[in-house]
Amino acid sequence: MFKKFLLFIFSIVFIIIAIGFGFLTFSPQFGGSHSESDIRRYEKSGHYSEGEFFNLVETNMDMSLSNLWATLKEFAEGVQNGRPSKDIPPIKITAEAILQEDTLTKVTWFGHSAFLLEIDNKNILVDPMFGQVAAPHPWLGEPRYSKELPLEVDEMPNIDVVIISHDHYDHLDYESIEKLKDKVSAFFVPLGVGAHFRAWGIPASKIHEMNWWDSQNYKELKLVFTPSRHFSGRGITDRNKTLWGSWIVQGKHENIYFSGDGGYADHFKEIGQKYGPFDLALMECGQYNDKWALIHMMPEESAQGAVDLNAKIMMPVHWGAFTLALHSWTDPVVRVTKAAKSLGMPITTPQIGETFVVNDSVSYPAHRWWEAY
Repeated sequence: MFKKFLLFIFSIVFIIIAIGFGFLTFSPQFGGSHSESDIRRYEKSGHYSEGEFFNLVETNMDMSLSNLWATLKEFAEGVQNGRPSKDIPPIKITAEAILQEDTLTKVTWFGHSAFLLEIDNKNILVDPMFGQVAAPHPWLGEPRYSKELPLEVDEMPNIDVVIISHDHYDHLDYESIEKLKDKVSAFFVPLGVGAHFRAWGIPASKIHEMNWWDSQNYKELKLVFTPSRHFSGRGITDRNKTLWGSWIVQGKHENIYFSGDGGYADHFKEIGQKYGPFDLALMECGQYNDKWALIHMMPEESAQGAVDLNAKIMMPVHWGAFTLALHSWTDPVVRVTKAAKSLGMPITTPQIGETFVVNDSVSYPAHRWWEAY
């Protein structure tokens, strides 16, 4: 009887391991691999060594076993007010409104770091993570705070450009890209991320991989890929195999900055000196912790980063959709609003789905809508 029990346990463990191995090996969620010619390209970037991309400043991400255990325990216990008390319904937009031609530069937040930028009659989606869970499988994460999006992906009109800051699941979602790929004219991505898109069946002619400080024109727009202090990876063995960064979108009249993810460092001042001032800075603000402060800014640093960039106004992103860290879901916006005020940095805090016009001070939302949840 005991032998049969051991055999049963062994069989269960074997099946679990086999399923896990099969998922890691064959699931398209994990993206593509890098050829030898790809690696030779990365080696010429100046930011790649010994098989990995690296930050401009030393950024140690190793965590001690004691800290790791403490962090896992904290995640298991959760935090007070870690999620909204009820579902957050987004403000709805329509494809017809997006397609309407005008000269205004508009921004619509989809939650977390996903937003629609309408500029010079071009439609740009930035980090369009539209899935319900920021993970490679629904069992591996908590659902977003809203069951709906401002505009469902199936209803999305044709998109000129998709911009990706890095390949983490809360910024690059396979299923969202699958639904969008036939509607998008061009994808602008960091070095290495093109391998994922090619593996997902997107023609190479649509994929534009960029190194830090590279710039490319898309029709009348100028797109610049700039540094951030972060890391990358979608699987167990691919940490830092692709680059990460921030983006600048320059139109005829407006100059927009998106920070991507990352810790605070001098790159904000350098970007501001080279490409500022910015009419709007969309700044990472959320999913932070003292244990990983080098790769995610505290809210006070997000506000200071906007000052360094010489931004006219900032908007906090990377919050309002998912619980990925050990702070309350409103902590980012409460703290960054206070910090911005103390620094004299104007700030806008739209609801999810709320559209505002850049350089129209009357249009900038500033209501404390999160207090209702």
